[in-house]
Parts: sequence; structure tokens; C-alpha cells
Amino acid sequence: MTNEQIIMNERFHLMEKGILKGTGKFIKALIINSEGIEEEMVIEIPEEIHTYGHWRELGYQVQKGQKAVAKFGVWKYTEKEKENGEKDKRMFIKHSAFFAPNQVEVIE
Repeated sequence: MTNEQIIMNERFHLMEKGILKGTGKFIKALIINSEGIEEEMVIEIPEEIHTYGHWRELGYQVQKGQKAVAKFGVWKYTEKEKENGEKDKRMFIKHSAFFAPNQVEVIE
């Protein structure tokens, strides 16, 4: 599963719990119901969530005292050069904290 899929799944979960709001935008999705039958549903897209660093890249600052709305693992990719010049590539799960739009403000 990609980071985008992991984050999107968590956004839907947070919206179901009432932590995130909907965006007013909808998508069609194929859902497998409890009987194993595919159904097409229209689902509202939840608000975006980002890490502290990603909000900074977007020009926002997490407000002082805010706690993450969610903490979960996402894939992290690293590349380290060995002594012989080859590159050691690794992927691992790193737990990250995510913040919602109502927890950030524009950087002046």
C-alpha cells in the first residue's frame, strides 16, 4: 500500500469518527459489502491531513499547543552511500503525526 493510500484510508476513518469534516466534494467508489458483492457508492472526500513538515512546505504553521489528530505509520525511503560508492536503499515504516486544516495558520 502506498503512503497516499494509507493517508486516504486514515482520512476516511477520521471523518467517520467525526474528527475531520467533509470537503463537499464526492467520488464514486466500488465497495465490497458484507455479503461479498460489489456496490458502487458515492462518498464525500474528507479534509486533508499533513505532517508538521508538509504543512510548513505548503506555507502553514501548526498552531502552538495543537495535538495531532492522528499518528500512524507511513513508508520512509532512505538512501545511504556505502564506502565502496554503492548506495544502500531502504524502506521502512515510520510513525508520523498528522494535523488537520483547522490546526494551522498561514505563515506571514
